[in-house]
Amino acid sequence: MLDSGFMMLDDQGMAEEWIVRVQGKEYGPADVETLCEWKAEGRLLPGNEARRADADLWTIAAEIPGLFGVAAAESAPDSSNRSTIEPSPWEAPPQQHLSLSQILTESFRVYCRGFFQFLCLTCLVLLPWVCSQLASAWMQTAKSSDVDLRTLAVGSFAFLMFILSTAMWPVYVAGIQILAAGMAAGHRVSLVAALNEAVRFWPRVAVLCVFVYGVFFLLTVFAFGIAVMVAAGASSLLLIFFALALLVLQVWMFGRFFVNVLFWQQFAVLERAGLADSLSESKNLARSGRDLPWFQRPLWRGVFIASLWFAFVLAITLGSEWTTLRQYFNELMTTQDPQALLQKLTETQQAHGFDISGFALGVLQKILQPLLGIAFVLLYLDSKSELPSHTKPVVGAGESDAVR
Repeated sequence: MLDSGFMMLDDQGMAEEWIVRVQGKEYGPADVETLCEWKAEGRLLPGNEARRADADLWTIAAEIPGLFGVAAAESAPDSSNRSTIEPSPWEAPPQQHLSLSQILTESFRVYCRGFFQFLCLTCLVLLPWVCSQLASAWMQTAKSSDVDLRTLAVGSFAFLMFILSTAMWPVYVAGIQILAAGMAAGHRVSLVAALNEAVRFWPRVAVLCVFVYGVFFLLTVFAFGIAVMVAAGASSLLLIFFALALLVLQVWMFGRFFVNVLFWQQFAVLERAGLADSLSESKNLARSGRDLPWFQRPLWRGVFIASLWFAFVLAITLGSEWTTLRQYFNELMTTQDPQALLQKLTETQQAHGFDISGFALGVLQKILQPLLGIAFVLLYLDSKSELPSHTKPVVGAGESDAVR
């Protein structure tokens, strides 16, 4: 075992700090204690270049006093033929375990620190969404007699903006992981380089998005089907019990699938894992920490973070749509004819018009949505750091200019 508390002092009694260079990228300054941690993690090898923070002369890490020892220095390869392993540029150095409140606090800190980068990234999906919503609102206010070439063009524009927003979603997801992990590690993140890196993950993230969101959509449709079954068989007690049993099954499947895909975004981007590996490793990490108290396990902390966000979204949605929902409920309770009910609901929606407050709250939700991604990145990094070294996922060593 390394004595991680060992620290060399210079002539002024200050701790020595070093900068290491791996494949042209510099990390640090870091003291010997931190370098020992990087060595234990396999991120620092004896042949990696290193220099003191207050000097310009480069040497190798094997010559740092108290780090690798004499044996390592003697066995260090020649500098012209070094074999190095690049540490992940997105991963923070090993750190102390974070509590849930610390993760939430750190998420706000990272978001505020990189607000411009996160806002620009959000605009990739926000601007097409805004254009689509405004075009749809214009079409709703147009009378049926005004359906002409202009209305058709606006409808086509709204549809294209919706497709563009959907197509940009995988880049947005990957970009959130790269920016959040880099800033959490204390690095300076380039937005342009992060976007270039995120685009490379588009095919992988897009396929996973179709699968994950598709399963959630089918489970939601299943729940609506159960509600229709209950409404249709309100007079049959047996049918009601059967529908309730199906509802319990649906909730169990939804919760189980949610837990299994808790960290799929992080493994797909930060670990560069394949499609199947992202889902498999996400399940393993989410269900890890069984020796910890239940409130410290990744599963329950992830559920709590997601619940906070869903409660926020539900609150702003109900706040803006409460009057319309109440009118819909009144029509549903007083109208028995399905055709007449549909007509009244349509008339109510047209009379309601464009909801400016709901639109503004929707924009606010999308601007704040990176907070959810940042929190899950921090939870992922913290949960992975708690795993035993032989069970930790292997971080793919890729060359990225996103982090400097």
